[in-house]
Amino acid sequence: MNKLIDEVLRPLSDAPLQAYLNERVQLYDIIEKILLEVGKADIYISTFSTSEEFLRRIFKLRTAGLIKSATLLTDLKASRKTLNLYQFISNVFDWVYLSENHSKVILIENAHWFVSICTSQNQTRGNRYESGMISTDHALYVGLYNQFTSIIHNKAISINDLLR
Repeated sequence: MNKLIDEVLRPLSDAPLQAYLNERVQLYDIIEKILLEVGKADIYISTFSTSEEFLRRIFKLRTAGLIKSATLLTDLKASRKTLNLYQFISNVFDWVYLSENHSKVILIENAHWFVSICTSQNQTRGNRYESGMISTDHALYVGLYNQFTSIIHNKAISINDLLR
């Protein structure tokens, strides 16, 4: 794991609400740090765009047993890129949805933790300043989760269903 992440984020058990503004950490470093603390979890990710580099890192976390299930919501405008990466995406995510989406939200849940990450960063490497807020507040998590599932059930297209 990127040791810089330890300089940017504190453990969730010490800081249940924290924010960052940094140009050197990547979103997958943040996800990895959280999963290493909370343990095996379900993960829900919304983004405008994803990259092969991000997918490789999430795949690594999945094969390490840190991710039970994974759902991805990405934007319709990025659908060509998403479809080109679908063979790999389908090895990482159980469900992939397309919608009019520009949000960048990551929800991580298991029996003991409910973690919400709201970030400016897509799942691409930009090496620009990116910001984010991380919370373990259960009510905040539930609100974001309900909105996420409302989008995928009411306003999204399942790529899994299209390609079956």
